[in-house]
Amino acid sequence: MKHSLAHSVELDLQADASRTGAETLVRQHLFEEADVKRRVAIRKGLWVAVLIYLLFSVTDVLLVPDVSVHTTFARFVVGIAALLILETQVRVETRTDLMDVTCAAALVCGYLGWLLPALMTAYTINMSYYMVFGAIFMMGANLFFTFNFALSLFASGVILVIFFVALSFLHKDIYYQIAFGTFYLACFSFTSYVNWRLNRERTRVFLSTVEAKVRQREADDRGEALFRLSNTDPMTGVANRRAVDAHLRRLWSDWITSKRSFAVFLVDVDFFKKYNDYYGHQEGDRCLVQVAHTLQAAMSDYDAVVGRYGGEEFITLMRYKTHQEIEQVAELLRRTVENLCLAHERRRDGTSVITVSVGASYARPIPMPKLERVIHEADRALYLAKESGRNRIKLFDPDDPLTSDDTENVAALLDIAIQQDLVSLVYQPIRSLVTDRVQAAEALMRLRLLDGTQVPPSIFIPIAERIGKITDLGLWAIRTACQQMLQTGKVQVVSVNVSPIQLKRPGFATSVAAILGELGISGGQLALEITEGLEMDMDSDVLRCISDLRMLGIKMWLDDFGTGFAGLSWLRLIDFDTVKVDKSFLHDGATPRGRMMLKDIIGLIRNRGPKILVEGVETVEQLDLMHQFRIDHVQGYFVGRPVPADAFEMSGANGVKGAR
Repeated sequence: MKHSLAHSVELDLQADASRTGAETLVRQHLFEEADVKRRVAIRKGLWVAVLIYLLFSVTDVLLVPDVSVHTTFARFVVGIAALLILETQVRVETRTDLMDVTCAAALVCGYLGWLLPALMTAYTINMSYYMVFGAIFMMGANLFFTFNFALSLFASGVILVIFFVALSFLHKDIYYQIAFGTFYLACFSFTSYVNWRLNRERTRVFLSTVEAKVRQREADDRGEALFRLSNTDPMTGVANRRAVDAHLRRLWSDWITSKRSFAVFLVDVDFFKKYNDYYGHQEGDRCLVQVAHTLQAAMSDYDAVVGRYGGEEFITLMRYKTHQEIEQVAELLRRTVENLCLAHERRRDGTSVITVSVGASYARPIPMPKLERVIHEADRALYLAKESGRNRIKLFDPDDPLTSDDTENVAALLDIAIQQDLVSLVYQPIRSLVTDRVQAAEALMRLRLLDGTQVPPSIFIPIAERIGKITDLGLWAIRTACQQMLQTGKVQVVSVNVSPIQLKRPGFATSVAAILGELGISGGQLALEITEGLEMDMDSDVLRCISDLRMLGIKMWLDDFGTGFAGLSWLRLIDFDTVKVDKSFLHDGATPRGRMMLKDIIGLIRNRGPKILVEGVETVEQLDLMHQFRIDHVQGYFVGRPVPADAFEMSGANGVKGAR
């Protein structure tokens, strides 16, 4: 689909008719600019001419002193009158050609106004020589002002006629008349010819200049259009990755030199793949366009840049004053998109409109600061916002272990964890209440630092998912659990948690099948636990993978049932072998209301057919309650704590001490 920017650039570069119209407008604009310059030149020229005209009063005093008062008076009257008329024309914005007429008339009147009283002088000899200065008015009409040729020819012709009339009265000597008349005729002819040539040359130069400026304007417009295109996302019209990176570098440079703080907001459209698959790519594009325009409108009151950072992810860069302002802007971005109320019927998290998750970070004084670090921190905050349930905001907190700089060390450690034996498994017993024996165990992954410090799973598992290491770790866990627990016969079934990322990866079921075949393990001895959470997208790839795994005989368990919004949908779509009820419901069972809710959840699961496993059994009273509810399996510290494989046989496999 085409949008405004791409369409306008296409018109600029390809549409001949539009380009011709644009040329006409540019030419008109250039002519208007030239006209403004001419008006300024006319105004300055007349002021200079009047000043010189008045200064010639000194020559009047020297050559025709007896009438100098009259000539000087005439000069001032004509000069001031000409300036007043011209200034009035400027104020009322008279046409430029009429201003030329005013200047031409001023020359003629100036010559006539000086000549008439000067002819009254008794110093006829002086005046006979002084008459030669009349040629200055003729040259002024032809050369000083930039009149068009017809006007200058008329004005200089009038001055020539006035001269010949005055000459006939001033001097009767035929030779004088011939000499001065020839001089005036020569001046008239020469200056008229020069004026004609200058007019032609000025016209040609002006038209060439206009043409050159038109082409330059076109080139500038094309360059500007191409520059906009190279820095703008063609679909949404906001800044593209290139423009964002350039602006980010400028902000970073300002922060390094002057400590002008800036913040980075990464905005990701929630469940956009589902939207695209269900509504179609055209509707998906329209959705992104609306989100982009909404984000840009929301940031219009800030000195901010909004750009598309890739796919359904947008980025906003802005300067800030307080951390509270960062949180306010992040919430503004989230809320404005939610308020669009764009329908998204394929979500299974209790929300039916398009929303966004926002992760924010900011430049701050740290050892060896790097520009990339700010983006990485915003990306980590965005990941946590999505992990928290989407339609959330998360501001990077250096003191939060989930977003702190230590996660970079953990991420690097995960690259070598398997090779360096830094990752291991412990096993928590799962007891059957029917046989009162431990028949299964859940494999739980552990990670230690090089110095032996343990890293909680709540920290390294999300990091492994973010950097893509969870697939390798997951396959390693399946292989290791089968070797340590199934090949040795410690339990009948071992369960391993799998990430949604693993289920979406092509070939996951094939890899699991290869492990089982290599180790000689039956598929029925392995259970894969899927956590009921918001990250589990029920797309075709996941469902196909689960179907392939079930064909291998592998048991599918639904973990943490009741903690998310998707559990009922999963129960409807997939025949789980076992459903694990989250321990929070068991702990709430100490109250009548909590016990009733637990009973309802158990009844709901039982109606669907899978076996029920309740987590978090920590007391004998809780175990007795599970017997009352006829639960199939239980798990918890009262049954057995997680232990390494070599210590598992001492964990209570033969019975629960003190129970019943």
